[in-house]
Amino acid sequence: MREINNIVILTGAGISAESGVATFRGPDGLWEGHRVEDVATPEAFQRDPALVQKFYDERRAKLQTVHPNAAHKALARLDADWGGDFLLVTQNVDDLHDRAGSKRLLHMHGELLSGLCLACGERSAVHKDLSSGPACPHCDQVALRPDIVWFGEMPYQMERIELALAQCDLFVSIGTSGAVYPAAGFVRSAAHYGARTLEMNLDPSDGSLYFDESRMGKAGDLVPAWVEDILTNG
Repeated sequence: MREINNIVILTGAGISAESGVATFRGPDGLWEGHRVEDVATPEAFQRDPALVQKFYDERRAKLQTVHPNAAHKALARLDADWGGDFLLVTQNVDDLHDRAGSKRLLHMHGELLSGLCLACGERSAVHKDLSSGPACPHCDQVALRPDIVWFGEMPYQMERIELALAQCDLFVSIGTSGAVYPAAGFVRSAAHYGARTLEMNLDPSDGSLYFDESRMGKAGDLVPAWVEDILTNG
């Protein structure tokens, strides 16, 4: 195995669930009581924008009640102390990695605290309800939608992610189901280019067979221990 210098980490709903953030799809197939098709597709927004705006307004408000956990903080520590290339890619739309202090961070599925203007295409920080109809600060049009990558839309910065996967020595997946593409394919991309691969999850993901190593347990326990080990021993 080659020496570890460049690290890419993917995080999913499991890491934020320990902070009290609802996972994307519950055991009943619903997300916070709604069918995914009704709140997470462009068609849903066209059909009932008021419902969709209200749904994300509520999710945004709930961010004020949750806080980064030990796993978020450990990854922020790794980001700060790791001397090689490092990229933390999250599928989560919450701001817990940001609040924990992560800097080399990419939100591939968008952010709750961001709005996308349908009139000018610019993004802007959002800390209020979009259902109230605030104007875009760039063009002054009332055309803001949640800056969330919905089903049927392309995740953000895929070229940057693919380049990082091609250059990394270690790929780590934390709290992901391995069922949602393209993120579910990252382990195979990294392995194709020769990276070591590790998953940390409550249960084996759909793609567990593609990882060199799987560690099962709570992210709040596993991640800090792993970060301490890799910063100490490389």
